[in-house]
Amino acid sequence: MIKCIAPWVSRMVLLVAIVAGGSLNTGCVSDSAVISQANEFHSSLQPTVIEDPVLRSYIQRVGDRIIAAARQMHDAGEGPADSDWMFSEAMQFHLVNSDTINAFTTGGNHMYVYTGLFQMAKSEDELAAVMAHEFAHVYGRHVHQGMKRQYTVLGGALLAGVAGYAAGGKDRGMEYAGYSAGAAMVAGQLLNMGFTRKDEAEADELGFEFYVRAGWDPDRFGDFFQQMIDQGYDTNGKFEEFLSDHPSLASRVEVARQRAASISPSVRERLAQPPVATPREFEALKRRAQDISASLPKDKTLAGTQDLLQALPRSCLTPAVAPDQKEAAQRLEERMEAQAKAEKKEQEQKR
Repeated sequence: MIKCIAPWVSRMVLLVAIVAGGSLNTGCVSDSAVISQANEFHSSLQPTVIEDPVLRSYIQRVGDRIIAAARQMHDAGEGPADSDWMFSEAMQFHLVNSDTINAFTTGGNHMYVYTGLFQMAKSEDELAAVMAHEFAHVYGRHVHQGMKRQYTVLGGALLAGVAGYAAGGKDRGMEYAGYSAGAAMVAGQLLNMGFTRKDEAEADELGFEFYVRAGWDPDRFGDFFQQMIDQGYDTNGKFEEFLSDHPSLASRVEVARQRAASISPSVRERLAQPPVATPREFEALKRRAQDISASLPKDKTLAGTQDLLQALPRSCLTPAVAPDQKEAAQRLEERMEAQAKAEKKEQEQKR
């Protein structure tokens, strides 16, 4: 895992240097840049992706139904420009092995559902609502905006890299710069890459449209958020840090109910479709995922990937930075520092 992260850090820091006079000022982040970063990031998560064909097929079928509904909006002239790639067969939904309650997208061709969230979902409606929300972030190009925000964090890492370069001198400046920048950016990068209040509100609105047009019950869209409230995942002190610039779960549930109430019985009847899996089949799929998850290796080689999954933002589900999220980001930072020291020592011994 660390071998995957370290080159990624170096490339991202280099990217900051390249775009510092361009994208940060012009506000331009291209689709190709987002897709490229998403593909690279996917390689770091690949060890935790569940490849079971039954589960893969199910998650993708749910996702494909959401994308088809979004395509209908696009064809009706309601979608973003130059977005054909968003509806291609390259769009992939992945089930990843992590007990963390989360789902996220990197904005390109990949969207992720954690097994912890899958197990928590009581119905396909709940799962589909979360997945529709995630695809809405792609549809709304929210990651493009997030990349610009990340450049600010990465800019701090670049300054640390400059300091490292000075410390390393002429012979070893680039080596020290990479170590310094990498260790400096990990925690801040992961904890600050979440979406804004506006992003989340738009993803809820678009996601609801996709979800309803794809045939699921409008009254059930807010059920997963309500379940999280019932388990204490809102603003009642379970998290040590509340982000005031994100909507609360309670407000999102209320808005979802208002939207559902506005849909007439005739529209509901016209759009309704059977679920991809019956309730009994859905429970069987959850048991299958649980059994497969328990059988996967949990050795130290996967620890870094699991920490990466745990450290990623959960703003799509909760408006807070969880303690375990901070701890995972800290562990990643410590791993990188340890790796840097080990590689430094090894290179010194070779001289």
